[in-house]
Amino acid sequence: MTVRRKAKIGFYALTSCYGCQLQFAMIDELVQALENIGIECWFMLDRNSDENAEVDIAFIEGSISTEEEVELVKKIREKAKIVVAVGSCAVHGGVQSWSNDKDLEELWKTVYGDGKVKFKPRMAEPVENYIKVDYKLYGCPPEKKDFLYALGTFLVGSWPEDIDYPVCVECRLKGNPCVLIEKGEPCLGPLTVAGCDARCPSYGIACIGCRGAVKEVAWFDSLAREFKKKGLKKEEILQRMRIFNAHNPKLEEMINKVFEEGE
Repeated sequence: MTVRRKAKIGFYALTSCYGCQLQFAMIDELVQALENIGIECWFMLDRNSDENAEVDIAFIEGSISTEEEVELVKKIREKAKIVVAVGSCAVHGGVQSWSNDKDLEELWKTVYGDGKVKFKPRMAEPVENYIKVDYKLYGCPPEKKDFLYALGTFLVGSWPEDIDYPVCVECRLKGNPCVLIEKGEPCLGPLTVAGCDARCPSYGIACIGCRGAVKEVAWFDSLAREFKKKGLKKEEILQRMRIFNAHNPKLEEMINKVFEEGE
C-alpha cells in the first residue's frame, strides 16, 4: 500500500502587523486540512517551528524592510517549491511603502529618534523585488476563502486562477449604487483587484485600494481624470493611489500625463 506524503507548508512573517497570518490561523477548516499538510514553520502556532526546513509551499507575509529580511526570503525561496506572497505588504509593499516623498533617513528619525535597533533598515518593498513569487493572495488581510482555495488547489496538484477584474464588477453584481459616479466620492474600485465582494462600497464607503491595482491593466490615468473633474489636485490623487500602489511603475507616469494634458 502506498502512503501519501503530507504536503509540508511554512508561514513566514516579515515586516507587517501579523494580521494576515492571524486571519488564517483562525480558519476552522485548517484543522481539517491537517490530514493532508504538515506545518513545518508557523511561529504564531508553534514556537518550536523550524525556519530552515524544506517545504512544499511557503506563505510569506509582510514587506521586505530590513537587510536581514532580504536574506530570509532568499533562503525561503531556496527551500520552497512554491512561494506565495500573502497580503498587501508582501504583494505590494504595504502602507509602509507610502513615504509621502520622505527619504528613509527622515522617516527613521521621525519614528526612532536617536534610538538604536539591531537590524539594518531599508524602504519597504514587495517580496517579488528579491525572489520569484509563484502566486499572490491580495488584500489587507486576504479573504479566508482565497487562502483555502489556493491551498486546496496546490494540494491536488492544480493551480489557482488569478483575479484579473476590478472591484467594480462585484459592486455592480450586488446592485450597489456607484460611490464614484452617484455619490461623487473618489473611489479606487475601478482599478483595484476584486475578491473582497465589494465590502466597503456595499456600505457606501469608497474603496481605498487595499487589494492593489489590477495587474497590467490598471487605469490610473482614466480614474485620475475623473478625480480631476471632481476637483482633486495632482498630489491628492497621487497620495490616495500610492497608499497600496507605491511600487507600481506606471502610477506616477500615468498621473503626470493626465495633468500635462491640461497645461
